[in-house]
Amino acid sequence: MTRPPADLVPAEVPARPLTHNPLNGVTGGIWRTRRAGRRAVLKLIAPPGAGVGPAHWAASADPGHWNYWRREVEAYRSGLAMTCYADVGLVAPDPLAIDDRPDGTVALWLTEVVGRPGTACTVRDLADLAHRLGAAQATWLAGPGSAPATRRALDVSRYDWLARDWLRDYTLSRPVTDRVPWDHPVAVAAWPTSLRDDLRRLWEQRQAVLAATDRLPRTLCHHDVWPTNLVFTDGGPVLLDWSFVGPGPIGEDAANLVLDTFFDGLVDVALLADVADAVLDGYIDGLRGAVDPGLVARAVRRTGAAKYCWLAPVMLHRAGGATGQTYDRRDEAAMFAGRRPVLELLARWAATSVD
Repeated sequence: MTRPPADLVPAEVPARPLTHNPLNGVTGGIWRTRRAGRRAVLKLIAPPGAGVGPAHWAASADPGHWNYWRREVEAYRSGLAMTCYADVGLVAPDPLAIDDRPDGTVALWLTEVVGRPGTACTVRDLADLAHRLGAAQATWLAGPGSAPATRRALDVSRYDWLARDWLRDYTLSRPVTDRVPWDHPVAVAAWPTSLRDDLRRLWEQRQAVLAATDRLPRTLCHHDVWPTNLVFTDGGPVLLDWSFVGPGPIGEDAANLVLDTFFDGLVDVALLADVADAVLDGYIDGLRGAVDPGLVARAVRRTGAAKYCWLAPVMLHRAGGATGQTYDRRDEAAMFAGRRPVLELLARWAATSVD
């Protein structure tokens, strides 16, 4: 859909499509436009059956499903998106309106956030963001290994639309068959045998890795912290896209921030080591006094390994055909080569992710 429906944005009003994942059946489109004379972003949210896309990105009517179609609407309508991390200066865009439409879709109108896009981030930006995440998530802690005196309880029953078990459900929904072509020529050319062996081992141990994340303290996670969902403003970072919010293990958002900053070639991979160290240090410092630093470091490694255990197998299944990528515009050979340093970090994390 190149333009939003005319009843939402008249033809004479500019509307520029914004990059998003078109495979996700929940998202009918996102545009930068205007509402009542104000700069705004319009996100059209589609119910199950309305979107077009593969089964593993289908919208769900189950409120606990990892891709429940109304979750972001409820996150804004309840105020949770704007307030859950606000104590540390990490906020969501202000909602302008939420319109339930006759065709079953929902028009989510948000204030346009003005600032540097996340893809223009610096190491210092991500270190600061990680510190804020740690400090915010310290206030939502629950489970073993967390300090008993936290300011807020993670009461999922209060918001029955939160993702039930996002990390496990999303990870196991990825389209991987039993026969992964680990020796595909494009992989052999880009990845050494040792890396392919490590990635195969991670895939084969995925259930054990996921089980290891179950033993971590839990907190309120965003579940999609990466540069395209960030804007750095003079007042602090703004976190976009609250479609996946829900309880999850500590470390998950920090791990995703490290890995997903580089997977799609949007940020120079030469910064990987600096970003990995800075994010870990910032996140540990944010959680200091609430969770032991050693446990935080293990949590980042475990959750990162769990989150992306499927990525290499999916890449190999697609090798020789369409890459299936929305954000990564590199050709196949460049993508395989460019992701090698990030996959090597993932493999090192995976080596210590099960105890």
